[in-house]
Amino acid sequence: MNNNDIIIRLRYALNIQNADMIKIFEFGGVTIDETQLHTLLTKQDEGSKRDEKIDIKGLESFMNGLIISQRGQKFGPDLKPVAPTFDIDKEENINNVVMKKLKIAMSYTSDDYIGFLKTAGVTISTNALSAVLRRSDHRNYKPAGDRYLRNILKGMAMEYRPDDVKKTARK
Repeated sequence: MNNNDIIIRLRYALNIQNADMIKIFEFGGVTIDETQLHTLLTKQDEGSKRDEKIDIKGLESFMNGLIISQRGQKFGPDLKPVAPTFDIDKEENINNVVMKKLKIAMSYTSDDYIGFLKTAGVTISTNALSAVLRRSDHRNYKPAGDRYLRNILKGMAMEYRPDDVKKTARK
């Protein structure tokens, strides 16, 4: 999965409108207009670079903006806003960080993720899921392949938009 595919699937699963997408990017510190959003939400060609339409920093800014839009701005003990973290340090952990930030933004539990995966037809143990949700420097950390994130987003879409998914499946 490339970076813009993640955003397209998240947008679909959560049924986010264009104006809200622009606000989420702004919350994350990225200013985009309708034209840029339309370009971003257009599927990339197979075999193109992962970050052809949106780089890692842009993807993580979107995820940080999603957290702020759903949970509000985080404030420190001095009551000043705390800047969001940027945790993607290499390409192998993009899916892990996206899964963690989605979990924070939507207040999901591991059981929610297991449920989404089950809806998508994938069975996973709690231990295997916790391994991909750990910090990258933890000894039991495991990089999440595209399969985990793709099926979580698919399960979300199936649960949140069952009528739309059925229509798509019939075509």
